[in-house]
Amino acid sequence: MSHPERPAAVEVHHPQPITVHPPTAPLVPVQPGPPPAVQSIVLPDGRVVTGYTLTPAPAPAPVEARPAVSRTAVNIALGGIGFGAVCGGLFLFTSFIAALTAFIAQLIILAAVIFGGWIAVQVFGATGHHEGGTTVNIRKAVIKRNYFHG
Repeated sequence: MSHPERPAAVEVHHPQPITVHPPTAPLVPVQPGPPPAVQSIVLPDGRVVTGYTLTPAPAPAPVEARPAVSRTAVNIALGGIGFGAVCGGLFLFTSFIAALTAFIAQLIILAAVIFGGWIAVQVFGATGHHEGGTTVNIRKAVIKRNYFHG
């Protein structure tokens, strides 16, 4: 006969309450001096209440009004906007330089084609016009034994 499996030991954890001590009221320094005056008041039912007179606390000094956003944050934001504007302008400037470079390259190619055509006309054209000198037709020349017969 087999024994049923026994469950493992169970650990029970009880939560520990977190005790938060309420903040204590700040201590107000008391200026040394004569003891305050004692004042008694008679209530309408005949009871007498005795206590010290309270001097009103001096009003706190006005705090200088600060802007909602610091000047440093505004300067950083304006610098970012200016940088973005400059980057766009630099992008347009580089595009302009690329277009100008392509235009100059096309002008150089056009000049080479025109000048090359002019040279070709000078070399291969106008065979009937001679301004002196000797014209030798190489195709009809015969070279025998290192001697040129023209």
